[in-house]
Amino acid sequence: MKKRIIRYLKHISGTIISLLLVGIVVVIALNGSLEYGNNPQAINLEKEGPYVFYETDSTLNVKYIKGNKTDGFYLDQKKYAINQAIPTSCYFPLDDSTFNFTLNSNFEIPNSTYSDNEPILAISDIESGYKTFRDFLITNKVIDENLDWIFAKGHLVLVGDFVDRGFSTTQVLWFIYKLEQEAKKQGGYVHFIIGNHELYNLQGKFKSASYKYNGVASILGKQHHNLYDENSFIGKWMTSKNTLELINGHLFAHGGIHPDFANYNISIDQVNQINRNNYRQAYFPKPEESVKQLILSSKNGICWYRGYFKDDLSQKEVEKGLNKFNAKSIVVGHTLQWSVKKLYNGKVFAIDVKHPKDYNKNWPNKKSEGLLITEGKYYRILADGKMLEL
Repeated sequence: MKKRIIRYLKHISGTIISLLLVGIVVVIALNGSLEYGNNPQAINLEKEGPYVFYETDSTLNVKYIKGNKTDGFYLDQKKYAINQAIPTSCYFPLDDSTFNFTLNSNFEIPNSTYSDNEPILAISDIESGYKTFRDFLITNKVIDENLDWIFAKGHLVLVGDFVDRGFSTTQVLWFIYKLEQEAKKQGGYVHFIIGNHELYNLQGKFKSASYKYNGVASILGKQHHNLYDENSFIGKWMTSKNTLELINGHLFAHGGIHPDFANYNISIDQVNQINRNNYRQAYFPKPEESVKQLILSSKNGICWYRGYFKDDLSQKEVEKGLNKFNAKSIVVGHTLQWSVKKLYNGKVFAIDVKHPKDYNKNWPNKKSEGLLITEGKYYRILADGKMLEL
């Protein structure tokens, strides 16, 4: 009897170990990971902010959350005239650091096309990882240790999905805002390309946002969707951004360009304006053939398209879409890759990789990557500063 029980336990143990091994293989094969070691600082709301809202057409209310769950929370808030340059700061609890910037509500719609032969560094799908984003830029000499811009007249292109799935959305967005201002002073550019998760937040869809921001909204006396609505400073700033840009001959879009774009007489400026007009519309277009439907489609649209990876496109079909906009290539995020890749004979560069999270660890360990385009060459750039030519 004893031997039978031991044999039975061995069989059970062997089955469990086999299933675990299969699970691990599947996770790795799908480029997934297991999260562990969650840091409680993720939901530390002391000094969280700023959250900036339009009180009237001429007044801004700048709010910071203060306090803690034990003693209670309260708001530190101050009103300013909208035409003031407002000194502001953003706190990051994980390493007790702060960065400073100035609020300026004169938002300008960026150009859709740039041509200056300056270097381009592109990264995508940061997904609310402030520390990862910041440290990557420091290591790859876009900013220095003081978080000041040192990329001269270069182009930093952020190819969508910098929000959701993490606890540092506020820090990431204000950091982009800060960098944009500093780059401009030196003749450089920060291009914040809107992705489908930015659209989610602009349209009040917060299914992928951290639960932290439900608490933030509640303390502010608002609903989650109000954090990026028409009265939100940062929400209004986001709606000024493009979904498609051509920089030194290279297209940048979160999803991509469907080959059917070649069938329509439309410019990049017009694509961006149609998207911008609908940023706040939870739009599900009817399956009819029109350029508006193609631009906004949640399957084939600029922010959503996965055809380079899912549709078994021919080289001719890929080039058909790019030729429409006189582009050498297109750089996209949205569809997860093992590493930054060159596809379709250098016509498509896929840069969505699994970045490390701020407040937890992952197994297998993930490391950030981006794409550098300079002097006609393309480099996969790594979190440790190494460059590998593609």
